[in-house]
Amino acid sequence: MSAKALTGIKVLEYCQLVAGPYCTKLLADLGAEVIKIEKPGVGDEARKRAPFLNDSPHPERSGLFLYLNTNKLGITLNMENSAGKKLFMELVKESDVLVEDTPPQTMRKLELDYQALKLINPKLIMTSISPFGQTGPYSNYKAYHLNTFHSGGEGYLTPAWMGTGYLHRPPLNEGKYVGEYESGISAAVATLGALYRQRLSGLGQSIDVSKQQALIALNLAELLRYPNDGWMASRATRTLRYGGIIACKDGYVELDLYEEHEWQGLVALMGSPEWTKGERFNDRLSRARHGLELNQLIGEWMRHHTKEEIHHKGQALGCPVAPYNTTKEVVNSGQMKARGFFVDIGHPEAGRFRYPTAPYKFSKTPWRAERPAPLLGQHNEELYCHRLGYSKQELTQLGEAGII
Repeated sequence: MSAKALTGIKVLEYCQLVAGPYCTKLLADLGAEVIKIEKPGVGDEARKRAPFLNDSPHPERSGLFLYLNTNKLGITLNMENSAGKKLFMELVKESDVLVEDTPPQTMRKLELDYQALKLINPKLIMTSISPFGQTGPYSNYKAYHLNTFHSGGEGYLTPAWMGTGYLHRPPLNEGKYVGEYESGISAAVATLGALYRQRLSGLGQSIDVSKQQALIALNLAELLRYPNDGWMASRATRTLRYGGIIACKDGYVELDLYEEHEWQGLVALMGSPEWTKGERFNDRLSRARHGLELNQLIGEWMRHHTKEEIHHKGQALGCPVAPYNTTKEVVNSGQMKARGFFVDIGHPEAGRFRYPTAPYKFSKTPWRAERPAPLLGQHNEELYCHRLGYSKQELTQLGEAGII
């Protein structure tokens, strides 16, 4: 098989749940060899999270874990004792990248921080992912993904809607782990930049990824309005004058109208009804002043048409409108099938299921599913014995001692 974009790059992962594992999944899917380190007998916290096959909790059947850890090797290791630290440092010597998401100062207390590890591997890139960064006033705060998502400001800015009073509604929560995936992407991009520098200079570096800062960056335009314009955006001031999320015959669509030609596309989509020709709707400012009435009229037309009909006809007419699809609709989408976005992957415990592939398509180094997510400790013998040179007897003794 042809080489992939990151073939030959060796990555160690010491992460749990979503952000860190998604960062390394992106690297693994690009061809890097990713060795996932889990605690003996416990494993990644994601193994305990739903959805589960047949709704029956099992550490090898979590859909979340199975998706986030494709194309990785998996070992177990207790790094909180001298023997475990020794094994870890042997792995670090041969690695290009280490991605970890322990609480700040944890690696320093274990004497495994960047300052210590670069002495044994000067080319090492160490990417540390935490809620609020390794330093600063909030660095030692405990946080869940709900906290970091809202600390990035997205909850304060949504729901944005028409009318008044939305500031008094509770902020929206993210869908599952959206903020964690976004943080993982930021960490992966930063790591790829460091790898490029490493290839040019032979030097490594420490990367400090704050989930809060990664999420704030998504709202940078809103954030910069305060120091530049003296205006603080909120879910009240970001209200849409017309358009937005509108119910249709079989669900919802989102309509975003900013330019005059987009409005004309909507008018054509609706068959140029007589009410669109009145003075109240003849320019953008007038439409904004009568936004509530306008949305009621648009909504009345939408309720008689399906998402697909509105989407395809609207796009053809230059009207920016798109459907809100269910998971089932996404999986069965003709577009997704044409792009080959979903593939079947077999797993020794969970069986064969359909997985999303990559959010990109490379012609020379295409994405491939080369292995399913690892069983807990699946590659201990392969890595400790065949690569590091330990005997099977020593491996057994390490297991009995709770080190692996």
